[in-house]
Amino acid sequence: MSSQTTDSKMTNYRWAITGLLFFSVAINYMDRQVLSLTWKDFIAPEFHWTNNDYGTITGLFSIFYAVSLLFAGRFVDWIDTKKGFLWAIGIWSVGAVLHAFCGIATSGITAGKWFVGFEEARNIIGTIDNVGMVTSVSVTLFIFARFVLALGEAGNFPAAIKTTAEFFPKKDRAFSTSIFNSGAQVGALIAPISIPVIAAKWGWEMAFIFIGAIGFIWMGFWIFMYKKPHAHPLVNKAELDYIDQDTIAETKANNNIEKIEKKMSFMQCFRYKQTWAFAFGKFMTDGVWWFYLFWTPAYLSDVYGLTSDTNTAKLLIFVLYAIVMLSIIGGWLPRYFVDKLGMNPYAGRMRAMLIFAFFPLLALLAQPLGHISYWFPVVIIGIAAAAHQAWSANLFSTIGDMFPKSAVATITGIGGMAGGFGAFLINKGSGVLFDFSSGTTMTDGTVSVMTNELLAGGAKYMTEPMSFFGFEGIRAGYFIIFCICAVAYLIGWTVMKILVPKYKPIIVE
Repeated sequence: MSSQTTDSKMTNYRWAITGLLFFSVAINYMDRQVLSLTWKDFIAPEFHWTNNDYGTITGLFSIFYAVSLLFAGRFVDWIDTKKGFLWAIGIWSVGAVLHAFCGIATSGITAGKWFVGFEEARNIIGTIDNVGMVTSVSVTLFIFARFVLALGEAGNFPAAIKTTAEFFPKKDRAFSTSIFNSGAQVGALIAPISIPVIAAKWGWEMAFIFIGAIGFIWMGFWIFMYKKPHAHPLVNKAELDYIDQDTIAETKANNNIEKIEKKMSFMQCFRYKQTWAFAFGKFMTDGVWWFYLFWTPAYLSDVYGLTSDTNTAKLLIFVLYAIVMLSIIGGWLPRYFVDKLGMNPYAGRMRAMLIFAFFPLLALLAQPLGHISYWFPVVIIGIAAAAHQAWSANLFSTIGDMFPKSAVATITGIGGMAGGFGAFLINKGSGVLFDFSSGTTMTDGTVSVMTNELLAGGAKYMTEPMSFFGFEGIRAGYFIIFCICAVAYLIGWTVMKILVPKYKPIIVE
């Protein structure tokens, strides 16, 4: 039974729900950022990590996230939006906090000292001679914490996209998605000016605890604010009619016979080219965003010597994500194509995505212009990342264009899994490439004939730095990855267009 008010003036409660989604994404990305902003300058010196170690952790996080997404989407469709979101953010907040206790667990496993504080654990680890063991144990523990984080975070976007499909008509979904997706930028803006400060003042462990605890606060707001539109007392009939305009129009087109939406089975989702088009778009481009998110602080440290706790590094990261805020236009542009040019939502989105796919090409210039000033690559990365978020908002919205609401979270999860595998390849590959290009390579502890210098008790050895297109060492490695990031979107768009050239909604018989 409907409980809406009957005022003639339309309410706008759907935007309050968008606000809740915005904060969930902001919290989500802050939790992810803690490690990228602390590992290079706070955690790596303690546990003797290399780029390859960090690449392993972030790469496996992407795999965990990818596999979890496959099931998270189906889980949200099964348990429904409200409970699904609560489970998701509860689990990922626990996972975020777990990172803080990896140091204590490392001291317990390597030295038998379990019941100690954070600072005492750091002191104990500093006295252990077996550096390789410390590295191995700590990496394993962080991988486990990232697994729990990934398990929960996988539910965020399937639940958010499903919520958007519940509260918005098709023409507005990309705009709503771009608004809540901009929470990633806000989270990324807050992170560099808060997390390194917390880590420097109270220890890197407290950064994980403080940021992780915010998720539990959000859960309280979600419990009291979310209900289905037709059952929400703050959604009146005018707003409900606006939300349901697509269904109403379809019913009129079918001679006022309302079609009962049939549910799509999990395996049935893989039969459609629309699923594969969305999945390929995610596979090609999600890793680019993860690379910018996880590696930019390390890039500033490796190439320019700017550690994450310096004011310059904080300003650069802040400016970068301030630029990314421009991505909100990603939701407005297809709406313009639909309302002003009369295009259908899918055609409008694909045109917008093509426009956004050209901006990442600027990444080709990031490294060549970097020798002039570090501001050039930072601004270029910001523009490329803004284009990604604009692209991503529209890519997500193509699901609601073509699939029934009952399958939205499932398809989101399938595509997210593909994106996670793409992210694994670029994150793990980056770690290996950066160590190789800089001349640092892992070994098994034996002296190799290639060894020039033995470091860390046989944990790694030095070779000749890489040279590529005039760039030396790790700069050459970053140039290669920037080139891959630059062309990924045009490749993704082309394949999507080949698979689904025109708007074709799926009707489950």
